[in-house]
Amino acid sequence: MRIGELARRAGVSTRALRYYEQQGLLPARRSSNGYRDYDEADLKLVSEIRSLLTVGFTLEDARPFVDCLRAGNEAGNACPESVEVYRRKLAEIDEQIRTLLGRRAEVASQLADACPRCAIRTGATT
Repeated sequence: MRIGELARRAGVSTRALRYYEQQGLLPARRSSNGYRDYDEADLKLVSEIRSLLTVGFTLEDARPFVDCLRAGNEAGNACPESVEVYRRKLAEIDEQIRTLLGRRAEVASQLADACPRCAIRTGATT
């Protein structure tokens, strides 16, 4: 399939696909007329990349998952390198949560000092 079809089926722009190619995540074979040529395996790679980006992974984080798929595994998370990225990402998220909780406590303390009778909500507000 050509780049436009892959982009449409994956729900991304052709620019994104070219960028993934530039970063070495998406191989681009060329047909005799010079057009990029992709197959179903490439669609799976792009889907894997997009799902990881959606939850906060970087393109570099996605590399082990892509390599795992390219090695013939059914899932990008089937390799030890991918599992290690999950572990590292969870540690990063846990650290961000600790940082945010500390900031929240400081702001709540400042609010209590500024307005002793103000109620401080403990849950998220919308």
